[in-house]
Amino acid sequence: MRFFLLNASLITLLLSTSCSEAQSDDKKGKGGKKKDKQESLENTLIDSAIPGLRRVGSLNGGVPESSGLARAETAGTFYTHADAGNEPVLYKIDMTGRLLGKSTLPFTNMDWESLAQDDKGNLFVVDAGNNNNTRRDLRVYRLNPGTQELGKINFSYSDQTAFPPSKKQRNFDCEASLWHAGKLYLFTKDRGARSTSKVYSLNDQLGTQKAQLLTRLTIAGEVTGADISSDGRRIVLLGQEELFLLEGGSFEAALKATPRRISLKGSGQTEGVVFHKENPNLLFISTEEGNIYEYTLK
Repeated sequence: MRFFLLNASLITLLLSTSCSEAQSDDKKGKGGKKKDKQESLENTLIDSAIPGLRRVGSLNGGVPESSGLARAETAGTFYTHADAGNEPVLYKIDMTGRLLGKSTLPFTNMDWESLAQDDKGNLFVVDAGNNNNTRRDLRVYRLNPGTQELGKINFSYSDQTAFPPSKKQRNFDCEASLWHAGKLYLFTKDRGARSTSKVYSLNDQLGTQKAQLLTRLTIAGEVTGADISSDGRRIVLLGQEELFLLEGGSFEAALKATPRRISLKGSGQTEGVVFHKENPNLLFISTEEGNIYEYTLK
């Protein structure tokens, strides 16, 4: 299998120095204290409206939006990216939204909608946004920030024969993915009936593949993000200001479970979601408006 080696200047994340952080803190002064009070009030209002949800940060430093979210190497840090119309850049941020570094990838951002990660440090950038269900160039980019290896998976859906299908059958847009046991799982955003998320699987190896349809989940909404807990027993699917939780004794059992809907009304256009590595009850959620939340599952 062929690998591509990224130029170090592309993949190396440019970390902010402690000196610049100190200067920023010195300049904060009274204006910063006023902002802190305002954010504290906003967090209190959010906590009251949505029990368990707490805003912990907002994007800054040139990150345009967060369409996908994945854990980075250090606790409390994340990778994120923007979607169609933006540069093909992977950003590294902390949980307050502060930019730690960025990497420009040598690919076009047709419509990057999701991030997944495996247990070897690989990230999977899913370029499968497909609003009109017409795309024939669906891709997943696999990269490893540690080894600098970069590769590509080209894929198509095993059951799509029309580009586009009839309006009610337009269920080939994908904004959510997760990795488990050597496979990528793709969850569609139903733009036709808005009632079903189809689940497909891909091997995590590079090359050209057919995404195999595994099952259909009854979701009364549009899925925009997904992740799996470290123990493999919980799957979360993110929707527009809502969350769907599937639980079971194993990943396979969870995938067959009836989704439990949790309202996040008032949180904004929720796009990215990732579990805390050690705590299967704690989620981090990002929005297109740039907010970053913690959410505690009950």
